[in-house]
Amino acid sequence: MNDRYDAGAAGYGADQYELVGYDEFGQPVYRQVQAQQTRGQSYDPYAQQHQQGYGYDPYAQQQGQQSPPGYAYGTDGRQPASDYGSYDPYGTTPQQGAPHDPYGQATAADGRYPRVAEQTAQHTAHIPQQAGPDHDREAPAEQQRDYHTEQFAFVEEPDANSEDVIDWLKFTENRTERREEARRRARSRIVALTVVLALVAAGGVGWLWYAGKLPGLSAEDSKTGSATAAGAQKRDVIVVHLHDTKGGGTSTALLVDNTTTQRGTTVLLPNSLALTSDDGTTTTLAKSVEDDGSDGTRDALDTVLGTDIEGTWRLDTPYLQNLVDLVGNIDVDTDADVPDPAAKKKGEAPLVNKGQDQTLSGKMAVAYATYRAPGEAQNAQLERFGQVMQGILRKMSSDPQAATTTIQTLAQILDPSLTDKDLGTFLAGLSDLAKGGDVKTDLLPVQNDGTLSTQASAGIVKNVLGGTAKSPDKDAAVSVSVQNATGVEDNTEKARVVLLNGGFTFLESGTGTARATSRVVYAGAADKANAAEVAKTLGLPAGSVTKGRTSGSADVSVVLGQDYEPSAG
Repeated sequence: MNDRYDAGAAGYGADQYELVGYDEFGQPVYRQVQAQQTRGQSYDPYAQQHQQGYGYDPYAQQQGQQSPPGYAYGTDGRQPASDYGSYDPYGTTPQQGAPHDPYGQATAADGRYPRVAEQTAQHTAHIPQQAGPDHDREAPAEQQRDYHTEQFAFVEEPDANSEDVIDWLKFTENRTERREEARRRARSRIVALTVVLALVAAGGVGWLWYAGKLPGLSAEDSKTGSATAAGAQKRDVIVVHLHDTKGGGTSTALLVDNTTTQRGTTVLLPNSLALTSDDGTTTTLAKSVEDDGSDGTRDALDTVLGTDIEGTWRLDTPYLQNLVDLVGNIDVDTDADVPDPAAKKKGEAPLVNKGQDQTLSGKMAVAYATYRAPGEAQNAQLERFGQVMQGILRKMSSDPQAATTTIQTLAQILDPSLTDKDLGTFLAGLSDLAKGGDVKTDLLPVQNDGTLSTQASAGIVKNVLGGTAKSPDKDAAVSVSVQNATGVEDNTEKARVVLLNGGFTFLESGTGTARATSRVVYAGAADKANAAEVAKTLGLPAGSVTKGRTSGSADVSVVLGQDYEPSAG
């Protein structure tokens, strides 16, 4: 049980003690009322000011302050507190000469003052921080702690730097968003650019395929279905006949402008190409040009090649010379030294030198285009003519009006099938292609009997000309191959003319070692009569006819010796 102080205990008056609080175990704590204290005064346990004779601050020593002057808890209340030293509510600093009283009551020397034994012996009492009794009066205003709202500004008002932090966070967030937006736009641009490049590449490949310029897929390179593709293409074709007004003979080429594939071709036609004349007999290209003229030759070529030639351009050598001079000379990779036809002595410097990028004037171009070295086949001269035509196309104006003016300046009489404007416009279109490297030259392969080979039919005739080869029946005329062994170059051409006029098909076999006598050879008994007729046509003796091995596919082979007299044919 806990002891308690009653108002009349131990013979003390009812007003000698008053309740000041409760300890940590809930026990009441009393103090002796000082005799000299006025009734109107009250104890303020929280008072911070040190007033003489008034209460105390239980936390004063924690704040480094001395206990206020007053009286400790004595028996009569008259003993000054200074006699017992400063008050220590926790008994940490007991005063000398007096035992420590946790309740602030100093024990008298005679020990007659009552104490709370249980609290003193076992626990250290203290006065909790709580308000005094309800009947106590508040301490004066000057003794109360003055709290101001600005002391709690950190709660009510934000730090001045907080707005800067918020602004920085917003700036950082906005900058991050801008960077992400920039990345998204960059990715969008890259994707769009990739799509555009893919479309352009696909379009370019499609155009190359359509134009027939893809390797292995073009009209010329394709081996499957090429005829159908070639037949669907549109072409403009004219035939050119070069007439050598001084040396005699002709050279023929087809100028082809494929408007579908945007490519041009110069197709060289050998003079031995077998054609069907107007009367239905078999003839050669060279004889057809001489005898049938432009219309008959054009129709015969359409029949053999399956083409649709739109016009004929007769180009005599004087006009060729003028044309080269008008376009400002041409550049050709020459393959032979060409002597000057006007040279009076042998051994003089050639008119045309062999070499790369040789610049040729009109006179030089004519000499080179008609030159045929001794022992050369006619095809060698034909290819030189093709080089000259290629050089002219590269130098011709690509403007139709300017090209037409150039043709009109030549003042040549054209075939009725071809006007100045038509020829000028056609040459301007080919010139544009030639300057871009899209015009090539091909030689039409012809067999010894003048007919077209399978190679020619599958290649140039179908793919370049878009036609179908249809050579005349080789039994319609006797084919004759001629080898010149007379030592005279012109004898080959003279023999060709004689044989063509006699209704034979002429096949050139080049030149051989000079020999004294001529010989006419047939392979089978059926051709013996034909051999005899050939010998008669050429003016050769009947004894020159003999049985033997013929050249190639010719029915009759002829070797002209020095006994050959052209005038006798």
